[in-house]
Amino acid sequence: MGYALNFNLIWRHFDKLWGGLLLSLELAVISIAIGIVIGLVLAVWYVSAGRVVRTIIAAYVEFIRNVPLILLVYLVFYGLPTVVDIAYSAQTSFVATLALYSGAYLVEVFRSGLEAVPRGQIDAGKAIGLTPWQRLLHVRLPTMLRITLPALSNTFISLFKDTSVASVISVPELTYGAQWINFNTFRIVEVYLVVTAMYLLTGYALLYALRLLERWFRAAH
Repeated sequence: MGYALNFNLIWRHFDKLWGGLLLSLELAVISIAIGIVIGLVLAVWYVSAGRVVRTIIAAYVEFIRNVPLILLVYLVFYGLPTVVDIAYSAQTSFVATLALYSGAYLVEVFRSGLEAVPRGQIDAGKAIGLTPWQRLLHVRLPTMLRITLPALSNTFISLFKDTSVASVISVPELTYGAQWINFNTFRIVEVYLVVTAMYLLTGYALLYALRLLERWFRAAH
């Protein structure tokens, strides 16, 4: 006999998926918030510091961008505690890893945005007597944010999907919930169909909300 779809067992354990989805969103939000700070600070340093600082920042960016995320997760969760006397939960470890991962990509996003600020705006800030810090805070950063907001939105959507990697260290996010249900019910097709739909619907909802935010920000500025 052929395989017969049966979603009853999936709905019975749907709380695992729903709780996992909420945790995935939480991991993505916290990680990108920290990643924005990392990326913004390093981008400002990159465009204003000397060659040594630029080389260090560029090395960090290239290392993160050329190493698979799953390998970084293993290095931070399993490798780092064996070298340094440190202990942390799987969830904390993953947030730290994803924040460093997103920060490396956002360095390039913010750097490009800062360098795209029209020179005339910066000169106008100088002309009215703004200090370098004031020009950064009131001229360059608002313009940079307007330029980079679409890329920032795409990064967040990508991070939300990347939270699935947390399942390899038993963080109970959405994919881990699917694996748990599959192991206990053996309804592999049904559970992954449901999880696929949850990722798709959540991703499109986030994209729609972020596009609304972009339009509001452009209108307000």
